[in-house]
Amino acid sequence: MSLLVAIANRNTDKLQSMLKQQLGEQQVQVWPDIEDAAAIDMVLGWQVSAEVFSALPNLKAVSSFGAGVDGLNLDAIADHVSVTRIVDNELAADMAEYVLTQVLLHKSHMPRYWRQQSSKQWRAKRVRAHNRVGLLGYGQLGSAIAQRLAANGFTIKAWSNSEKPDTATVTHFCGDSGLNEMLAHVDFLVCILPLTAKTRNIIDAELLAKLPAHAVLINVGRGEHVCERALQTALSKHTLGGATLDVFRQEPLPEESPLWHQENLILTPHCSALSRIETVVEQVVDNYQRLQSGQTLKHLISRERAY
Repeated sequence: MSLLVAIANRNTDKLQSMLKQQLGEQQVQVWPDIEDAAAIDMVLGWQVSAEVFSALPNLKAVSSFGAGVDGLNLDAIADHVSVTRIVDNELAADMAEYVLTQVLLHKSHMPRYWRQQSSKQWRAKRVRAHNRVGLLGYGQLGSAIAQRLAANGFTIKAWSNSEKPDTATVTHFCGDSGLNEMLAHVDFLVCILPLTAKTRNIIDAELLAKLPAHAVLINVGRGEHVCERALQTALSKHTLGGATLDVFRQEPLPEESPLWHQENLILTPHCSALSRIETVVEQVVDNYQRLQSGQTLKHLISRERAY
C-alpha cells in the first residue's frame, strides 16, 4: 500500500520529505514517476488529470491538497473512492485579515495613490464613507470574515445556497431574488464560494451591472467564478469602482494577460490563505493510517455539492 503525491505546478520536495518521514520511504510515490501503480490506494492531489486516476486500479481514497476540491477532477474519480479535503482552522483567520486589508485599501484609495506615486502626483482624496460588505458564500471562511469586518465597523450581508437566520452582525439572503436584493445594497462584494457547476461564471456582466457603480469586487474563491473580460469592461467603463483578484482561471497569471495593466485592479498571487504544510501532512497521514485500518476518514466531502 502507498500514497501518491500528484500535485502539478509547484515544488513538493518539502512535502514529500515530511510525508516519507511519517509514513516511510517506500509508502510514498510521486507523480509522474509512479513505480507501482497497483500499490497506490490513496492520492494527495491538485490539478490532477483523469489519466492519473484511471491508472490506479486499487485506489480507495483521494485527498485534496487544499480546502477546495475543484483541483481534483471529481468526474474522473470512481464513486466508491472516498474524497477528503484539508481543513486548516488558521486559514479562516488569514482569509479574514486579507479581506479586511483589501477592503481598507480600496476604501482609502490606495490603488489611486500607487498610480499617482509612479507619476509623482500629489492629490489627496477623502476616505470613502462606504461600509456595506456583501459576502457570496457563508461557511467557515465567511463567518470569520464577517466577524473581522463587523469588529471594524462594517455592515455585513451574506448570500448562501441555503436559508440562514439573521444574526446580530449578519443579514442573510438566499435564492435569486435574495442575491439581487443584496447586490443593490453593497459597497464591497467578496466572493468566497466553492467552485461548482452552479457557481462557475457567477460573477458575469449581468451580476456586475446590479452592483452600485462605486462598488468593489474582491474574489478569494476561485478564478472561474469571475468572467474576466466582463470585469475588465466594467472597470474600464467605470461601472465598477475597483477590484481585487487573488485567484485566476490560469495560475500563475500569464505575462501576456491584460489584467496586469488594468487600472484600479489589485492582483495577488493566490496568497489570501495558504495551508500550513505541517497541517496538510498531519491530516493526510492521519487519513492514510485510517484508510489502512478501515476507519472512517476525516473531512469527507459531498460529491453532490462538490465541497
